[in-house]
Parts: sequence; C-alpha cells; structure tokens
Amino acid sequence: MAAKITYRRIYEDSSPQDGQRVLVDRVWPRGMKKEDAHLDEWLRDVAPSTELRQWYGHDPERFTEFRRRYLTELHDDDHQEAAGHLRELAAHDRLTLLTATKDVDHSQAAVLAEWLAKKKR
Repeated sequence: MAAKITYRRIYEDSSPQDGQRVLVDRVWPRGMKKEDAHLDEWLRDVAPSTELRQWYGHDPERFTEFRRRYLTELHDDDHQEAAGHLRELAAHDRLTLLTATKDVDHSQAAVLAEWLAKKKR
C-alpha cells in the first residue's frame, strides 16, 4: 500500500493521521513556537530558493510559472539531497507537508505533494 501524502498549514492542530510532519518552508513560520509545531523534521533545503520565493510572492497568477521553476530547482545541487530525503520519507510512511502559506493550494507544499505522488508511480 502506498503511503499517503498530504499538505496543510502548520498553524492547524496536529493529528495522529499526519504521519511524518515535515515543514517545507525556508524560513520559520511567524508566531509559531517550535514546541507547538510538533514536527518530525524541518527540511528548509527542499523549499524554493529565496530568489524564486520572492519573485513568486504568493501571486496565484504566477503559480504555473512558479511550479515549473520550482520543479526545475528540485533537481539542482542545492535541493537534491533534501528532495531525495523527502522521497524516502514518502516511500515509507504517511507524510504531511507543512507550510505557513495561507493559500496552500498555490504553495510549494502542493507542488511537492504532486511531485512526490508522481515519483512513487
């Protein structure tokens, strides 16, 4: 049976159904205490580059291009190790990707969830 991959905001309460909880943001979420995050890991190196994140600015009209650029970044030297580790986690357990972004459907967490699901096929 394939492990389930989901994504949501880090500010939501944790759940026993989360499995491994991994923060995929480059910067720590504002107002979140580390002890309240209930994280298994923080993989900041899998997050979009600072340049890409700033260009995107969470503008839904730029999401398609953001997604394309981010998927390209996942194969570069700066992201490869963290991306491989995330694939390994996804292969063995339920995985919840966490982000502070308000619009999670237009976030790197959504892109990663889709990417991981395709890698598992």
